[in-house]
Amino acid sequence: MGVDKIRGGLCCALAMMLVGSSFPASSLLLHYPYAGGQAIRYALGALILLPLAFRRGAPPPHRVTAREWGLLALLAATGLVGFNLAILFALRTAEPAVPGVIVGCVPVVLATVVPLAARKRPSGRILVAAGLVVAGAAIVQGFGRSDPAGLAFSLLALAGEAAFSLLAIPLLGRLGALGVSGYTTALATVQALVLALVLDGPAALRWPTPVEALALLWIALLVTVVAFISWYTGLQRVGAEHAGLFAGILPLTAALVAPLVGAGTLGLSQLVGGLAVAGGLAFGLVSGRRSGQPAVEPPVPV
Repeated sequence: MGVDKIRGGLCCALAMMLVGSSFPASSLLLHYPYAGGQAIRYALGALILLPLAFRRGAPPPHRVTAREWGLLALLAATGLVGFNLAILFALRTAEPAVPGVIVGCVPVVLATVVPLAARKRPSGRILVAAGLVVAGAAIVQGFGRSDPAGLAFSLLALAGEAAFSLLAIPLLGRLGALGVSGYTTALATVQALVLALVLDGPAALRWPTPVEALALLWIALLVTVVAFISWYTGLQRVGAEHAGLFAGILPLTAALVAPLVGAGTLGLSQLVGGLAVAGGLAFGLVSGRRSGQPAVEPPVPV
């Protein structure tokens, strides 16, 4: 495994660890207007990401093509705002484990869709590794109970999670990790604010309590800014098929962090699931990528 791929894998792992920490942090925001909180989160993220992106040479708005704006808007609507909204509706009729397990299937989705979109046969090794990661995530989460609506919204959340990577692939080459992160968070801010005004009207935004403010800052600064940059940097280095494997770290991190905020306990299932995830990662990454083969695949048709 090359140094560049190792660095990319570390970036993906860091991103999923931070995203996993967002679930316990979000449990502290149960009484804050949902869409308004998302608007604040993405606004804070955009205020940091866009200046960094322009400083690092990302194209300014007038040099972003209409096609790129369309992909960015779709990415923000599906992978950011839509994903979080689907999780919210799923949790109304499903136990938290249900969307957790279904979203945990994203490694299999990426390992299948990415090569097929490039007119290639999916790698058997990556599919087996993805299966191990998904099994580990399911063990960590448990399976839970749900009704058809909960399952449907969980599947929509899975689609949003996959779109977060798939729609970014054609954009990363020209806009870079910072550019994609900055523009999508800015667009997600507008989308979430409009949604907040439709759902909650004047009550869409209110002054947060100290605990809510800390949770919002954690989600905005670490889960949005740091995790987005880390994920898209890793995606460029290792490719979507390999990057998807690291999604198994998400439920494991959530299970480890939850007891710190009184939202869960640790047990044997977390240990066994963690070992399965680690085994899947090792099996999928050990083969590496042939020298000179690009990490980012050709643009995915949309």
